[in-house]
Amino acid sequence: MVSSWGFYGRSGELEQLESILRRGRWFFARVSGRRRIGKTALIQQALRSVDAPRFLYVQVPDSAPAGVLSAVSDAMDTFGIDETRFRRPATLLELAQTIGALARAGTIVALDEFQYFSRKALHEFTSHLQAVVDELSRDSAAVPGGLFVLGSLHTELVALLDNRDAPLYNRTTDHIELGHLDVESILAILREHADLTPERLLFLWNLFEGVPKFYRDCFEQGVLGSSRTELLARMFFLSSSPLRSEADNWFLSELRGRYDVVLKYVARHPGCSNGDLVEHVKTISHESPEQVGGYLKILIEKYGMIEKRLPIFAAPTAKKGRYYLRDNFLRSWLACLANPVSAINFQPLARLVEQADGRLVEAEGFGLERLVALLYEERSRKDMGDFSLSDRIHGYWDRKNLEIDLVAIDEPGRRIRFGTCKRSAAKLRHDLANCASHVERFLNEQRQYREGWTVEKVAIAPRIDAQMRAEIEAQGFIAQDLRDLTAGL
Repeated sequence: MVSSWGFYGRSGELEQLESILRRGRWFFARVSGRRRIGKTALIQQALRSVDAPRFLYVQVPDSAPAGVLSAVSDAMDTFGIDETRFRRPATLLELAQTIGALARAGTIVALDEFQYFSRKALHEFTSHLQAVVDELSRDSAAVPGGLFVLGSLHTELVALLDNRDAPLYNRTTDHIELGHLDVESILAILREHADLTPERLLFLWNLFEGVPKFYRDCFEQGVLGSSRTELLARMFFLSSSPLRSEADNWFLSELRGRYDVVLKYVARHPGCSNGDLVEHVKTISHESPEQVGGYLKILIEKYGMIEKRLPIFAAPTAKKGRYYLRDNFLRSWLACLANPVSAINFQPLARLVEQADGRLVEAEGFGLERLVALLYEERSRKDMGDFSLSDRIHGYWDRKNLEIDLVAIDEPGRRIRFGTCKRSAAKLRHDLANCASHVERFLNEQRQYREGWTVEKVAIAPRIDAQMRAEIEAQGFIAQDLRDLTAGL
Protein backbone atom coordinates (compact mmCIF):
# COMPACT_ATOMS: atom_id res chain seq x y z
CA MET A 1 0.00 0.00 0.00
CA VAL A 2 1.16 3.54 -0.76
CA SER A 3 1.47 5.59 2.43
CA SER A 4 0.78 9.03 0.98
CA TRP A 5 -2.12 10.44 -1.00
CA GLY A 6 -1.48 11.47 -4.59
CA PHE A 7 -3.27 13.42 -7.28
CA TYR A 8 -5.54 11.17 -9.32
CA GLY A 9 -7.03 11.66 -12.76
CA ARG A 10 -7.91 15.08 -14.22
CA SER A 11 -5.05 15.00 -16.72
CA GLY A 12 -7.01 16.91 -19.38
CA GLU A 13 -8.31 19.54 -16.98
CA LEU A 14 -4.89 19.91 -15.37
CA GLU A 15 -3.28 20.47 -18.75
CA GLN A 16 -5.88 23.12 -19.57
CA LEU A 17 -5.28 24.95 -16.28
CA GLU A 18 -1.52 24.81 -16.67
CA SER A 19 -1.90 26.30 -20.14
CA ILE A 20 -3.94 29.18 -18.70
CA LEU A 21 -1.35 29.87 -16.01
CA ARG A 22 1.61 29.71 -18.41
CA ARG A 23 0.23 32.46 -20.62
CA GLY A 24 1.66 35.02 -18.24
CA ARG A 25 -1.20 37.41 -18.90
CA TRP A 26 -4.58 38.32 -17.48
CA PHE A 27 -7.29 35.64 -17.40
CA PHE A 28 -10.75 35.37 -15.90
CA ALA A 29 -11.55 31.66 -15.69
CA ARG A 30 -14.60 29.81 -14.42
CA VAL A 31 -14.25 26.37 -12.81
CA SER A 32 -17.59 24.76 -12.04
CA GLY A 33 -18.74 21.45 -10.58
CA ARG A 34 -20.56 19.95 -7.62
CA ARG A 35 -19.26 20.56 -4.14
CA ARG A 36 -16.30 18.46 -2.98
CA ILE A 37 -15.53 17.45 -6.58
CA GLY A 38 -11.96 18.80 -6.36
CA LYS A 39 -12.06 22.27 -7.92
CA THR A 40 -9.70 23.82 -5.39
CA ALA A 41 -7.36 20.80 -5.36
CA LEU A 42 -7.11 20.96 -9.16
CA ILE A 43 -6.12 24.63 -9.08
CA GLN A 44 -3.59 23.97 -6.33
CA GLN A 45 -2.06 21.13 -8.35
CA ALA A 46 -1.82 23.34 -11.44
CA LEU A 47 -0.21 26.15 -9.41
CA ARG A 48 2.41 23.70 -8.10
CA SER A 49 3.07 22.42 -11.61
CA VAL A 50 3.87 25.87 -13.00
CA ASP A 51 5.40 27.17 -9.75
CA ALA A 52 3.07 30.18 -9.52
CA PRO A 53 4.54 32.64 -6.99
CA ARG A 54 1.50 34.20 -5.30
CA PHE A 55 -2.01 32.88 -4.65
CA LEU A 56 -5.07 34.03 -2.70
CA TYR A 57 -7.98 31.69 -2.08
CA VAL A 58 -11.25 32.96 -0.57
CA GLN A 59 -14.17 30.76 0.46
CA VAL A 60 -17.09 33.15 -0.11
CA PRO A 61 -19.71 32.70 2.64
CA ASP A 62 -23.45 32.87 2.04
CA SER A 63 -23.84 36.03 4.11
CA ALA A 64 -24.17 39.79 4.08
CA PRO A 65 -21.37 42.00 2.68
CA ALA A 66 -19.73 42.28 6.11
CA GLY A 67 -19.32 38.50 6.31
CA VAL A 68 -17.81 38.32 2.82
CA LEU A 69 -15.39 41.18 3.51
CA SER A 70 -14.35 39.59 6.78
CA ALA A 71 -13.65 36.30 4.98
CA VAL A 72 -11.55 38.14 2.39
CA SER A 73 -9.55 39.95 5.07
CA ASP A 74 -8.88 36.71 6.93
CA ALA A 75 -7.78 35.00 3.71
CA MET A 76 -5.39 37.84 2.86
CA ASP A 77 -3.80 37.44 6.29
CA THR A 78 -3.59 33.65 5.92
CA PHE A 79 -1.93 33.85 2.50
CA GLY A 80 0.49 36.56 3.58
CA ILE A 81 -0.80 39.40 1.40
CA ASP A 82 1.20 42.48 2.39
CA GLU A 83 -1.14 44.84 4.24
CA THR A 84 1.02 47.86 3.44
CA ARG A 85 0.62 47.26 -0.31
CA PHE A 86 -2.91 45.89 -0.49
CA ARG A 87 -5.49 47.29 1.86
CA ARG A 88 -8.13 45.08 3.38
CA PRO A 89 -11.36 45.99 1.55
CA ALA A 90 -14.11 47.66 3.56
CA THR A 91 -16.74 47.69 0.76
CA LEU A 92 -17.66 45.48 -2.19
CA LEU A 93 -16.29 48.18 -4.51
CA GLU A 94 -12.94 48.04 -2.69
CA LEU A 95 -13.00 44.24 -2.94
CA ALA A 96 -13.20 44.44 -6.72
CA GLN A 97 -10.45 47.05 -6.80
CA THR A 98 -8.22 44.94 -4.54
CA ILE A 99 -8.63 41.96 -6.86
CA GLY A 100 -7.51 44.16 -9.74
CA ALA A 101 -4.48 45.41 -7.82
CA LEU A 102 -3.48 41.88 -6.84
CA ALA A 103 -3.78 40.68 -10.44
CA ARG A 104 -1.55 43.53 -11.66
CA ALA A 105 1.03 42.48 -9.08
CA GLY A 106 1.01 38.90 -10.39
CA THR A 107 -1.25 37.25 -7.80
CA ILE A 108 -3.67 34.50 -8.77
CA VAL A 109 -6.99 35.04 -6.96
CA ALA A 110 -9.62 32.32 -6.52
CA LEU A 111 -13.14 33.10 -5.28
CA ASP A 112 -14.90 29.87 -4.29
CA GLU A 113 -18.72 29.60 -4.15
CA PHE A 114 -18.88 32.58 -6.46
CA GLN A 115 -22.59 31.96 -7.06
CA TYR A 116 -23.37 33.64 -3.73
CA PHE A 117 -22.77 36.98 -5.43
CA SER A 118 -26.14 36.43 -7.09
CA ARG A 119 -27.74 37.22 -3.71
CA LYS A 120 -29.44 40.61 -3.64
CA ALA A 121 -27.22 41.93 -0.85
CA LEU A 122 -24.04 41.07 -2.76
CA HIS A 123 -25.07 41.55 -6.36
CA GLU A 124 -23.55 45.04 -6.71
CA PHE A 125 -20.13 43.39 -6.54
CA THR A 126 -20.58 41.97 -10.05
CA SER A 127 -20.95 45.48 -11.50
CA HIS A 128 -17.83 46.65 -9.66
CA LEU A 129 -15.95 43.56 -10.82
CA GLN A 130 -17.07 44.17 -14.42
CA ALA A 131 -15.35 47.55 -14.44
CA VAL A 132 -12.15 46.03 -13.05
CA VAL A 133 -12.22 43.06 -15.44
CA ASP A 134 -12.76 45.31 -18.46
CA GLU A 135 -9.81 47.47 -17.45
CA LEU A 136 -7.54 44.46 -16.92
CA SER A 137 -8.67 42.92 -20.22
CA ARG A 138 -7.73 46.08 -22.14
CA ASP A 139 -4.25 45.86 -20.61
CA SER A 140 -4.06 42.05 -20.47
CA ALA A 141 -0.50 41.62 -21.75
CA ALA A 142 0.80 43.75 -18.88
CA VAL A 143 -1.22 41.94 -16.19
CA PRO A 144 0.59 38.78 -15.00
CA GLY A 145 -2.13 37.68 -12.55
CA GLY A 146 -5.64 36.35 -13.01
CA LEU A 147 -8.94 35.44 -11.40
CA PHE A 148 -10.57 32.05 -10.93
CA VAL A 149 -14.22 31.94 -9.93
CA LEU A 150 -15.37 28.58 -8.63
CA GLY A 151 -19.01 27.61 -8.28
CA SER A 152 -21.21 24.66 -7.46
CA LEU A 153 -24.73 25.86 -8.27
CA HIS A 154 -24.98 25.78 -12.04
CA THR A 155 -28.09 27.92 -12.53
CA GLU A 156 -26.84 30.77 -10.35
CA LEU A 157 -23.43 30.74 -12.03
CA VAL A 158 -25.12 30.91 -15.41
CA ALA A 159 -27.16 33.89 -14.22
CA LEU A 160 -23.98 35.70 -13.19
CA LEU A 161 -21.74 34.87 -16.13
CA ASP A 162 -23.84 33.75 -19.11
CA ASN A 163 -27.01 35.82 -18.88
CA ARG A 164 -26.96 38.58 -21.51
CA ASP A 165 -28.25 41.08 -18.95
CA ALA A 166 -25.59 40.22 -16.34
CA PRO A 167 -22.70 42.67 -15.81
CA LEU A 168 -20.11 39.89 -16.27
CA TYR A 169 -21.67 38.47 -19.43
CA ASN A 170 -19.06 37.33 -21.95
CA ARG A 171 -16.16 38.39 -19.69
CA THR A 172 -14.67 34.99 -18.82
CA THR A 173 -11.69 33.87 -20.89
CA ASP A 174 -11.88 30.15 -20.02
CA HIS A 175 -14.35 27.62 -18.63
CA ILE A 176 -13.65 24.23 -17.09
CA GLU A 177 -16.55 21.99 -16.05
CA LEU A 178 -15.34 19.46 -13.50
CA GLY A 179 -17.18 16.15 -13.33
CA HIS A 180 -16.64 13.02 -11.29
CA LEU A 181 -13.38 11.13 -11.48
CA ASP A 182 -13.59 8.44 -14.12
CA VAL A 183 -13.55 4.80 -13.07
CA GLU A 184 -9.93 4.40 -14.17
CA SER A 185 -8.90 7.01 -11.59
CA ILE A 186 -10.91 5.30 -8.86
CA LEU A 187 -9.25 2.01 -9.73
CA ALA A 188 -5.86 3.71 -9.35
CA ILE A 189 -6.85 4.92 -5.87
CA LEU A 190 -7.97 1.45 -4.81
CA ARG A 191 -4.88 -0.24 -6.21
CA GLU A 192 -2.67 2.07 -4.15
CA HIS A 193 -4.66 2.22 -0.92
CA ALA A 194 -7.02 -0.77 -0.65
CA ASP A 195 -7.74 -4.21 -2.04
CA LEU A 196 -9.21 -3.89 -5.51
CA THR A 197 -12.11 -6.34 -5.66
CA PRO A 198 -15.37 -6.04 -7.61
CA GLU A 199 -17.29 -5.90 -4.35
CA ARG A 200 -15.22 -3.05 -2.92
CA LEU A 201 -15.39 -1.08 -6.16
CA LEU A 202 -19.19 -1.32 -6.21
CA PHE A 203 -19.53 -0.51 -2.50
CA LEU A 204 -17.34 2.60 -2.67
CA TRP A 205 -18.56 3.81 -6.05
CA ASN A 206 -22.21 3.46 -5.01
CA LEU A 207 -21.39 5.46 -1.88
CA PHE A 208 -18.92 8.09 -3.14
CA GLU A 209 -19.06 7.84 -6.95
CA GLY A 210 -16.16 9.90 -8.34
CA VAL A 211 -15.73 12.46 -5.55
CA PRO A 212 -12.00 12.41 -4.67
CA LYS A 213 -12.49 14.19 -1.33
CA PHE A 214 -14.51 11.29 0.09
CA TYR A 215 -11.92 8.68 -0.89
CA ARG A 216 -9.22 10.84 0.68
CA ASP A 217 -11.28 11.22 3.86
CA CYS A 218 -11.44 7.42 4.10
CA PHE A 219 -7.68 7.22 3.49
CA GLU A 220 -6.98 9.79 6.21
CA GLN A 221 -9.15 7.80 8.64
CA GLY A 222 -7.35 4.58 7.71
CA VAL A 223 -10.47 2.74 6.54
CA LEU A 224 -10.30 2.80 2.74
CA GLY A 225 -9.29 -0.86 2.82
CA SER A 226 -11.36 -1.85 5.87
CA SER A 227 -14.57 -3.86 6.06
CA ARG A 228 -17.84 -2.27 5.02
CA THR A 229 -19.12 -1.93 8.58
CA GLU A 230 -15.86 -0.52 9.92
CA LEU A 231 -15.75 2.09 7.16
CA LEU A 232 -19.37 3.10 7.70
CA ALA A 233 -18.96 3.34 11.47
CA ARG A 234 -15.81 5.44 11.25
CA MET A 235 -16.98 7.75 8.46
CA PHE A 236 -20.60 8.35 9.50
CA PHE A 237 -21.56 7.17 12.99
CA LEU A 238 -18.98 8.44 15.48
CA SER A 239 -19.01 11.94 16.95
CA SER A 240 -15.78 12.68 15.08
CA SER A 241 -16.91 11.11 11.78
CA PRO A 242 -15.90 13.43 8.91
CA LEU A 243 -18.96 12.67 6.75
CA ARG A 244 -21.61 12.62 9.46
CA SER A 245 -22.93 16.08 8.56
CA GLU A 246 -21.63 16.29 4.99
CA ALA A 247 -24.99 16.04 3.25
CA ASP A 248 -26.65 18.59 5.53
CA ASN A 249 -23.79 21.08 5.36
CA TRP A 250 -23.01 20.88 1.66
CA PHE A 251 -26.17 19.71 -0.10
CA LEU A 252 -29.29 20.24 1.94
CA SER A 253 -28.62 23.41 3.94
CA GLU A 254 -29.52 25.69 1.03
CA LEU A 255 -32.89 23.97 0.67
CA ARG A 256 -33.74 24.91 4.28
CA GLY A 257 -36.05 21.94 4.71
CA ARG A 258 -37.93 22.42 1.45
CA TYR A 259 -38.35 19.56 -1.00
CA ASP A 260 -37.52 16.90 1.64
CA VAL A 261 -40.47 14.69 0.73
CA VAL A 262 -39.57 14.70 -2.95
CA LEU A 263 -35.85 14.12 -2.42
CA LYS A 264 -36.30 11.26 0.03
CA TYR A 265 -38.85 9.46 -2.13
CA VAL A 266 -36.73 9.69 -5.27
CA ALA A 267 -33.66 8.55 -3.31
CA ARG A 268 -35.48 5.51 -1.96
CA HIS A 269 -37.31 4.72 -5.21
CA PRO A 270 -34.85 5.39 -8.06
CA GLY A 271 -36.70 5.30 -11.34
CA CYS A 272 -40.02 6.47 -9.92
CA SER A 273 -42.51 8.20 -12.20
CA ASN A 274 -44.24 11.53 -11.71
CA GLY A 275 -47.43 9.64 -10.87
CA ASP A 276 -45.64 7.57 -8.22
CA LEU A 277 -44.31 10.72 -6.63
CA VAL A 278 -47.63 12.55 -6.66
CA GLU A 279 -49.42 9.59 -5.06
CA HIS A 280 -46.79 9.38 -2.34
CA VAL A 281 -46.95 13.09 -1.56
CA LYS A 282 -50.75 12.94 -1.31
CA THR A 283 -50.53 10.36 1.45
CA ILE A 284 -48.10 12.20 3.73
CA SER A 285 -48.18 15.91 2.91
CA HIS A 286 -50.49 18.78 2.10
CA GLU A 287 -48.61 19.70 -1.08
CA SER A 288 -50.64 19.60 -4.27
CA PRO A 289 -49.60 17.83 -7.47
CA GLU A 290 -48.84 21.25 -8.95
CA GLN A 291 -46.39 21.93 -6.11
CA VAL A 292 -44.71 18.59 -6.70
CA GLY A 293 -44.14 19.56 -10.34
CA GLY A 294 -42.69 22.88 -9.23
CA TYR A 295 -40.41 21.17 -6.73
CA LEU A 296 -39.14 18.79 -9.40
CA LYS A 297 -38.46 21.67 -11.78
CA ILE A 298 -36.38 23.52 -9.16
CA LEU A 299 -34.50 20.40 -8.05
CA ILE A 300 -33.70 19.54 -11.68
CA GLU A 301 -32.94 22.96 -13.17
CA LYS A 302 -31.62 25.04 -10.27
CA TYR A 303 -29.91 22.59 -7.95
CA GLY A 304 -29.14 19.74 -10.36
CA MET A 305 -30.01 17.19 -7.67
CA ILE A 306 -32.58 15.23 -9.68
CA GLU A 307 -32.47 14.11 -13.29
CA LYS A 308 -35.30 12.97 -15.52
CA ARG A 309 -34.42 10.10 -17.81
CA LEU A 310 -36.32 9.01 -20.87
CA PRO A 311 -36.19 5.56 -22.42
CA ILE A 312 -34.20 5.08 -25.58
CA PHE A 313 -36.00 6.45 -28.69
CA ALA A 314 -38.35 8.62 -26.59
CA ALA A 315 -38.97 12.17 -27.78
CA PRO A 316 -37.53 14.90 -25.50
CA THR A 317 -41.09 15.98 -24.66
CA ALA A 318 -42.22 12.48 -23.67
CA LYS A 319 -44.02 12.26 -20.33
CA LYS A 320 -43.01 8.71 -19.43
CA GLY A 321 -39.78 9.79 -17.81
CA ARG A 322 -38.32 8.43 -14.61
CA TYR A 323 -36.67 10.39 -11.84
CA TYR A 324 -33.33 9.72 -10.17
CA LEU A 325 -31.00 11.52 -7.80
CA ARG A 326 -27.94 12.56 -9.76
CA ASP A 327 -25.50 12.17 -6.90
CA ASN A 328 -24.66 8.76 -5.44
CA PHE A 329 -23.58 10.20 -2.10
CA LEU A 330 -26.81 12.15 -1.61
CA ARG A 331 -28.89 9.14 -2.68
CA SER A 332 -27.03 6.82 -0.29
CA TRP A 333 -27.36 9.33 2.53
CA LEU A 334 -31.10 9.94 2.16
CA ALA A 335 -32.04 6.34 1.35
CA CYS A 336 -29.71 4.39 3.62
CA LEU A 337 -27.72 6.42 6.14
CA ALA A 338 -29.61 9.46 7.42
CA ASN A 339 -32.13 7.62 9.61
CA PRO A 340 -29.66 5.20 11.25
CA VAL A 341 -27.16 8.02 11.89
CA SER A 342 -29.87 10.18 13.48
CA ALA A 343 -30.68 7.38 15.95
CA ILE A 344 -27.13 6.98 17.27
CA ASN A 345 -28.05 8.30 20.74
CA PHE A 346 -30.85 5.77 21.14
CA GLN A 347 -29.71 2.50 19.55
CA PRO A 348 -26.57 0.33 19.74
CA LEU A 349 -23.93 1.37 17.22
CA ALA A 350 -23.45 -2.11 15.75
CA ARG A 351 -27.17 -2.51 15.10
CA LEU A 352 -27.44 0.84 13.32
CA VAL A 353 -24.37 0.22 11.18
CA GLU A 354 -25.74 -3.19 10.21
CA GLN A 355 -29.06 -1.59 9.29
CA ALA A 356 -27.38 1.06 7.14
CA ASP A 357 -25.21 -1.54 5.44
CA GLY A 358 -28.23 -3.69 4.63
CA ARG A 359 -29.93 -0.74 2.98
CA LEU A 360 -26.79 0.07 1.01
CA VAL A 361 -26.65 -3.52 -0.27
CA GLU A 362 -30.17 -3.06 -1.68
CA ALA A 363 -29.24 0.30 -3.20
CA GLU A 364 -26.22 -1.25 -4.91
CA GLY A 365 -28.49 -3.05 -7.35
CA PHE A 366 -29.37 0.24 -9.01
CA GLY A 367 -25.82 1.47 -8.45
CA LEU A 368 -24.50 -1.48 -10.46
CA GLU A 369 -26.64 -0.50 -13.47
CA ARG A 370 -25.19 3.02 -13.38
CA LEU A 371 -21.64 1.78 -12.92
CA VAL A 372 -21.92 -0.66 -15.82
CA ALA A 373 -23.33 2.03 -18.10
CA LEU A 374 -20.47 4.32 -17.11
CA LEU A 375 -17.91 1.58 -17.77
CA TYR A 376 -19.35 0.88 -21.21
CA GLU A 377 -19.11 4.57 -22.07
CA GLU A 378 -15.61 4.95 -20.62
CA ARG A 379 -14.26 1.87 -22.38
CA SER A 380 -15.77 2.97 -25.67
CA ARG A 381 -14.35 6.48 -25.29
CA LYS A 382 -10.90 5.03 -24.62
CA ASP A 383 -11.20 2.53 -27.49
CA MET A 384 -11.14 -0.48 -25.18
CA GLY A 385 -13.29 -3.54 -24.78
CA ASP A 386 -15.62 -5.41 -27.10
CA PHE A 387 -18.31 -2.82 -27.81
CA SER A 388 -18.06 0.59 -29.47
CA LEU A 389 -20.92 2.91 -28.58
CA SER A 390 -22.44 5.31 -31.08
CA ASP A 391 -24.78 6.72 -28.42
CA ARG A 392 -24.81 6.75 -24.63
CA ILE A 393 -26.12 3.60 -23.03
CA HIS A 394 -29.82 3.64 -22.11
CA GLY A 395 -32.52 1.61 -20.46
CA TYR A 396 -35.84 0.81 -22.07
CA TRP A 397 -39.31 0.49 -20.61
CA ASP A 398 -42.93 0.98 -21.54
CA ARG A 399 -46.37 0.75 -19.98
CA LYS A 400 -46.70 -2.93 -20.79
CA ASN A 401 -44.10 -3.95 -18.17
CA LEU A 402 -41.40 -4.33 -20.79
CA GLU A 403 -38.14 -3.47 -19.04
CA ILE A 404 -34.52 -3.86 -20.09
CA ASP A 405 -31.70 -2.59 -17.86
CA LEU A 406 -29.25 -1.63 -20.60
CA VAL A 407 -29.52 -1.03 -24.32
CA ALA A 408 -26.25 -0.25 -26.13
CA ILE A 409 -26.08 0.62 -29.83
CA ASP A 410 -23.13 0.49 -32.22
CA GLU A 411 -24.63 2.12 -35.31
CA PRO A 412 -21.61 1.82 -37.65
CA GLY A 413 -21.09 -1.81 -36.67
CA ARG A 414 -24.83 -2.60 -36.84
CA ARG A 415 -24.78 -4.17 -33.39
CA ILE A 416 -27.26 -3.81 -30.55
CA ARG A 417 -26.62 -5.22 -27.10
CA PHE A 418 -29.17 -5.81 -24.34
CA GLY A 419 -28.12 -6.26 -20.75
CA THR A 420 -29.52 -7.46 -17.46
CA CYS A 421 -27.72 -6.50 -14.22
CA LYS A 422 -27.96 -8.23 -10.85
CA ARG A 423 -25.92 -7.52 -7.74
CA SER A 424 -25.88 -11.26 -7.04
CA ALA A 425 -24.74 -13.58 -9.83
CA ALA A 426 -27.08 -16.29 -8.52
CA LYS A 427 -30.07 -14.08 -9.35
CA LEU A 428 -29.03 -14.01 -12.99
CA ARG A 429 -29.92 -17.69 -13.27
CA HIS A 430 -33.61 -16.89 -12.77
CA ASP A 431 -33.60 -13.72 -14.86
CA LEU A 432 -32.16 -14.83 -18.20
CA ALA A 433 -35.38 -16.25 -19.64
CA ASN A 434 -37.29 -13.14 -18.58
CA CYS A 435 -34.66 -10.87 -20.15
CA ALA A 436 -34.71 -12.87 -23.39
CA SER A 437 -38.49 -12.50 -23.53
CA HIS A 438 -38.25 -8.74 -23.07
CA VAL A 439 -35.61 -8.51 -25.81
CA GLU A 440 -37.95 -10.30 -28.22
CA ARG A 441 -40.76 -7.91 -27.36
CA PHE A 442 -38.41 -4.97 -27.91
CA LEU A 443 -37.39 -6.30 -31.34
CA ASN A 444 -41.04 -6.79 -32.28
CA GLU A 445 -41.69 -3.12 -31.44
CA GLN A 446 -38.45 -1.79 -32.98
CA ARG A 447 -38.33 -3.92 -36.11
CA GLN A 448 -35.53 -1.89 -37.69
CA TYR A 449 -33.12 -3.97 -35.59
CA ARG A 450 -34.43 -7.29 -36.94
CA GLU A 451 -32.69 -7.20 -40.32
CA GLY A 452 -28.96 -6.66 -40.80
CA TRP A 453 -28.21 -6.14 -37.10
CA THR A 454 -26.26 -8.39 -34.75
CA VAL A 455 -28.29 -8.82 -31.57
CA GLU A 456 -26.34 -9.63 -28.39
CA LYS A 457 -27.54 -10.33 -24.87
CA VAL A 458 -25.29 -9.86 -21.85
CA ALA A 459 -25.71 -10.86 -18.20
CA ILE A 460 -23.78 -8.74 -15.70
CA ALA A 461 -22.95 -9.10 -12.00
CA PRO A 462 -20.05 -7.88 -9.83
CA ARG A 463 -18.43 -11.33 -9.85
CA ILE A 464 -19.30 -14.39 -11.98
CA ASP A 465 -17.51 -17.69 -11.43
CA ALA A 466 -16.64 -20.23 -14.13
CA GLN A 467 -19.68 -22.47 -13.50
CA MET A 468 -22.11 -19.58 -13.69
CA ARG A 469 -20.42 -18.30 -16.84
CA ALA A 470 -20.97 -21.64 -18.50
CA GLU A 471 -24.67 -21.61 -17.52
CA ILE A 472 -25.11 -18.06 -18.82
CA GLU A 473 -23.37 -18.76 -22.12
CA ALA A 474 -25.41 -21.95 -22.60
CA GLN A 475 -28.53 -19.74 -22.71
CA GLY A 476 -27.12 -17.49 -25.42
CA PHE A 477 -25.86 -14.66 -23.20
CA ILE A 478 -22.43 -13.12 -22.81
CA ALA A 479 -21.29 -13.22 -19.18
CA GLN A 480 -19.59 -10.06 -17.89
CA ASP A 481 -18.56 -9.05 -14.41
CA LEU A 482 -16.78 -6.00 -13.05
CA ARG A 483 -13.41 -7.70 -13.51
CA ASP A 484 -14.13 -7.99 -17.23
CA LEU A 485 -15.37 -4.41 -17.48
CA THR A 486 -12.41 -2.91 -15.61
CA ALA A 487 -9.73 -5.01 -17.33
CA GLY A 488 -7.05 -2.78 -18.82
CA LEU A 489 -8.27 0.41 -17.10
